[in-house]
Amino acid sequence: MKTSILSIFNLLLFTCVFNTNLNAQTPWVGRTTGDLPYLEYSDGMVRLGADKMTFVDTAIRILVLDSVENRYKIKLSQNWEAYIPKRFVSRSKKIEDSIYTANYLSGSWHLSGKDGYDILSVSLPERLPYRSFQLAEPNKILVDVFGATSNTTWITQLKNAKIVKNVYREQLEKDVFRIHIDLEGDQNWGYSVNYSNNSLRISVKHAPTKSGIKNLFIAIDAGHGGTSKGAVSPNGTEEKTYNLLFAKELQKLLLKKGVKNVYLTRTEDIDIATTDRVLKLREIKPDILISLHFNASSRQEVKGVSTYYHHLGSRQVSKYILDEMLDLGLNEFGLIGNFNFLLNSPTEYPNSLVEIAFLSNPEDEKRILDHKFHKQTADKIYRGIVKWLKEVQ
Repeated sequence: MKTSILSIFNLLLFTCVFNTNLNAQTPWVGRTTGDLPYLEYSDGMVRLGADKMTFVDTAIRILVLDSVENRYKIKLSQNWEAYIPKRFVSRSKKIEDSIYTANYLSGSWHLSGKDGYDILSVSLPERLPYRSFQLAEPNKILVDVFGATSNTTWITQLKNAKIVKNVYREQLEKDVFRIHIDLEGDQNWGYSVNYSNNSLRISVKHAPTKSGIKNLFIAIDAGHGGTSKGAVSPNGTEEKTYNLLFAKELQKLLLKKGVKNVYLTRTEDIDIATTDRVLKLREIKPDILISLHFNASSRQEVKGVSTYYHHLGSRQVSKYILDEMLDLGLNEFGLIGNFNFLLNSPTEYPNSLVEIAFLSNPEDEKRILDHKFHKQTADKIYRGIVKWLKEVQ
């Protein structure tokens, strides 16, 4: 009897292991591809997608562990995993790529200033994944490089760097090292992270050379458009229409106040994908982006104004705009951080999304339809930007 029970147990154990191995996916090496690839912390799904870890460059080496619906689960380092939409991954064609992670060592660092940016280059033997994030107090940028160990024995910093005070490294784990970038002033004016060959390049934008709102390049995004109607009120008022009307009113006021350079992501009722808007904004390089939307709720009693940001460098301007908008007697719906909307996610410039009021609320909708409120909103957003600039310039 004992022998029979033991035999049955071993058979069940073998069957379990065998089935597990059959179901397991063999890891493979991929490369990032496409427009605006990004990593996510989890496979969770809410209306705006899982929490984004970071945008990344193309052709970055990633180790794919598993397939989870429309995402791949990837291994960044011994202790770090992430998720990436499948459309951003292609199988690597490099002959030397192996599923076994090499002991990648960092090389020399070089910091210099040129054409409105301070540029830090970090030499690496491979295009490795990374994430970046911002701190406000102190004002700094942090970049974590996954799958690498620091072997940097010199960091060159030239005097023509204008906004970066200091750079240094920290080995967080045996295969994750952190780049610290300390900044001058109180405001992060934007930065980008990408590769030049296998050198990681962090380009940090200088503060505007002249102070005051007149000298800013301001981009205004009128949300939705074309087939993308956005929110629709019970009376049939479409968000896309009023996003554009309010955007044009803000543009008109800014030009009247002497702002020399104002850009609208759309000027007519057309559908422009959010990815295309971000790519265009990367190309034109504004100093700040203001995105205009209207909110909606399944409960008609919900009303009010809110502003949204993702990165800490955009918190203060969002706060000042919200403070000004509340002077119009609107309810406060909140200052909302870590917002996962694609237009809030870029690090290249400060940005704020303004949900002006609720189309689903009769009182708010009445305001939205009143052209006087259009002018008041433009004035309050303008004043919020001015107050923000007085603090950071």
